[in-house]
Amino acid sequence: MSDQKTEKTTISVGGMTCAACVRRVENALKDVSGVKEVNVNLATAKATVFHDPEWAGVGVLKDVILNQGYEYLGVQDDTKEDPIAAAREKDIRDLKIRFTVGAVLSVVIFMGSMQHWFHFLMVIPRQAMLIAMFILTAPAVFWVGSRFYIGAVKAARQKTTDMNTLVAVGALAAYLYSTLATFFPRFFSETGMALHVYYDGAAMIITLIILGRLLEAVARGKTSAAIQKLMGLKPKTARVLRNGEESDVPVDEVLKGDLIIVRPGEKIPTDGVVVSGQSSVDESMLTGESMPVGKGKGDTVFAATINKTGNFTFEATKIGRETALAQIIRLVEEAQGSKAPVQRLADKIASIFVPVVFGIAAVTFIIWYWFVPEAVFSRALLNAISVLVIACPCALGLATPTAVMIGTGLGAENGILIKGAESLERAYKLTTVVFDKTGTLTKGEPEVTDIIPASHETQEILLKAAVSIEAASEHPLGQSILKRGQKENIFPDPIEQFEALTGLGAKAVVRNQLSYLGNLRLMEKEGIDLNGMGDAALKLAAAGKTCVYVAANHRVLGVIGLSDVPRESAKETVILLKKMGLQVAMITGDNRKTAQAIGASLHIDQIMADVLPGDKAAEIKRLQAQGQVVAMVGDGINDAPALAAADIGIAVGAGTDVAIEASDITLVKDDLRSVAQAIKLSLATMKTIRQNLFWAFIYNIVGIPLAAGALYPFFGILLNPEFAAAAMAASSVSVVSNSLRLRRTSSLFLKV
Repeated sequence: MSDQKTEKTTISVGGMTCAACVRRVENALKDVSGVKEVNVNLATAKATVFHDPEWAGVGVLKDVILNQGYEYLGVQDDTKEDPIAAAREKDIRDLKIRFTVGAVLSVVIFMGSMQHWFHFLMVIPRQAMLIAMFILTAPAVFWVGSRFYIGAVKAARQKTTDMNTLVAVGALAAYLYSTLATFFPRFFSETGMALHVYYDGAAMIITLIILGRLLEAVARGKTSAAIQKLMGLKPKTARVLRNGEESDVPVDEVLKGDLIIVRPGEKIPTDGVVVSGQSSVDESMLTGESMPVGKGKGDTVFAATINKTGNFTFEATKIGRETALAQIIRLVEEAQGSKAPVQRLADKIASIFVPVVFGIAAVTFIIWYWFVPEAVFSRALLNAISVLVIACPCALGLATPTAVMIGTGLGAENGILIKGAESLERAYKLTTVVFDKTGTLTKGEPEVTDIIPASHETQEILLKAAVSIEAASEHPLGQSILKRGQKENIFPDPIEQFEALTGLGAKAVVRNQLSYLGNLRLMEKEGIDLNGMGDAALKLAAAGKTCVYVAANHRVLGVIGLSDVPRESAKETVILLKKMGLQVAMITGDNRKTAQAIGASLHIDQIMADVLPGDKAAEIKRLQAQGQVVAMVGDGINDAPALAAADIGIAVGAGTDVAIEASDITLVKDDLRSVAQAIKLSLATMKTIRQNLFWAFIYNIVGIPLAAGALYPFFGILLNPEFAAAAMAASSVSVVSNSLRLRRTSSLFLKV
């Protein structure tokens, strides 16, 4: 959906219980005028609608949702609480009450069914006991399980079937059959059938499935913990300075340009730029880094980060949906609501699942009633009911979205923002990771790496002369030399007659000595004696470093080497990726000698140097043409085309908004080890999805034949409906629980 003319609206939908519900809502919304694509997610209970600018509107979406028998819970809004969370809490309370009632009734009904097991019940006549069970089972079947009948009726009105249909038909068949046996026993005696009732089975079917729904709802609530945690970080108020007066206002009322005062220990209410004061700020909720970050005039601060020490005032520059926190929440929600391609298979199966199950149940009844020796009507009916009850598309519907929710949420907590399930699925297929050099593998600014004095000179004298000249310079290399001087407590001497020499360097009078700082051409132009430092300069150049000569009184005092040094985590990241079996390459516009020097220090063998910004995407496509699945890691505007062209674009969080927008994965932290973490997270999530789908498919492949009586000819084993119900509930819970294991094992696959 990359068409710029396509807009997106996300709504919350209540009442969906299985993959068939998802399919029905998707198909209905697709028929709305102007809608291009619909993505409905069972786990997040959200529908993302991609549509033309001119379309039917949200009102029509609401009508369609309601007509399908589901709840319309409004348009997603970053500034408000998620309506799904409130609806889920209400649903959990209702499920708890219904399960409790159903469990109590089921125990009592079971005791009545097995009257001969309980001697104190033997005094009650059997017919009176049957009538009592008929009365007690009614609320268990029709009130405790009312949601299933309501859902089945809604589905029938739409001329379709779903999970509710299976449960409703199964429980109702067992109850009606038992009612006939209670009030019309002659019908059974005339046909020679033994009189059996299955009130306990009908009650237990409903109760166990309600239990499964309850456990599933609780587990699904846990999968959205990452979003809830992020939403909880939002500050509620801001101390705004207007017209010279301070006042506390709700964050939603903060305007761009407002001056906001923040005291120690307070949360920063919105994004902005410090205008006065100094402090250190805990940004761990954004970056994962525990060390506070110093803030002063001109520095950017972010909403929900915590002011640690000093007071400061900042100007609000981004509010509401524009803040970094709101964008992170939106990214995570969109990722959790997206579909991985692997889910398409489950969706297709779910769309035909229920009709197929009804067909199997009908065939089961026919075989057991007409083709089995000594056929018994009750046995044929119960086997058909078992097939209906054990067949559950819930597990199929939950297999992918629950794992995606956990994976993307876990990534967000560790500073890895994954834009969608498709990105998560593609990441585990990667074969090559290409890093941009400047600003990604390296810090993006030169640092002094070597200070080599001439004979009879010292490093201190050399650096003192360089710092004195560069104090008046605005050149980036000069700023790097000044930083090195500050680090070593070397400060500039007063200078006179400073002159910047374009393309060469600079000169000035320092302590009455004419001094120079610049390249070899400047030394040669001024006829300065190199003082034996030529070889040292050549070695620095061979290592890909920029060499600066420092001279006084027409003699070179020494040379200073500068280089855009690698990030602390770069080398370790390359080693980690290679251990994972990935190829690592570097792409840069620098000359090959410099690029190879950086590559060698980081153990990168594949170097793409002298690549113009516009050609980076072409290099990515060249690798793809060779059969490689490529990830591009970058940070700058010139990296955006390559990030978009790659199979997976990974933007370093400190990079530009353009690069982040073009990427599939954003690393909030500058720690490049997050690249390896993101790929490991993808591997772990895809492994979980495959496990979920395997068990969901295997459960139905094995369970349905068992329910149909496949083992009876060999072992005399038949599956009672209540056991089928327990197995069905267990299948959904097992899928969600398996997804939750991702969180429990996070330390294993995120550890690098």
